[in-house]
Amino acid sequence: MAKDVLGEAGLHFDELNKLRVLDPEVMQQTTELKEECKDFVGKIGQFQKIVGGLIELVDQLAKEAENEKMKVGHWLSELAQIYSKTTRSPAAATPGSHSREEDAAGEVSC
Repeated sequence: MAKDVLGEAGLHFDELNKLRVLDPEVMQQTTELKEECKDFVGKIGQFQKIVGGLIELVDQLAKEAENEKMKVGHWLSELAQIYSKTTRSPAAATPGSHSREEDAAGEVSC
């Protein structure tokens, strides 16, 4: 009967007969929730590390791709300049006696 009066007042005895404010069942659920939260925080930390590594890898690949694009762009620019110079030169525009041609053997004919 004394336990019922204390229970109504919000006081409970635990398994060691210590007086507690929380109901033992609520205390057990709180402890379980605390452990689940620790596990969740640990998993979130691992996830953040994995995602951070992935972001670094993607950034590195993006930089490498940009460098390759710059190389190709520079190469194409040089080719365009060479092409425009050859198409504008009078010797290249009119093949004939003034232009030099190589045959398959590498000999130059005039």
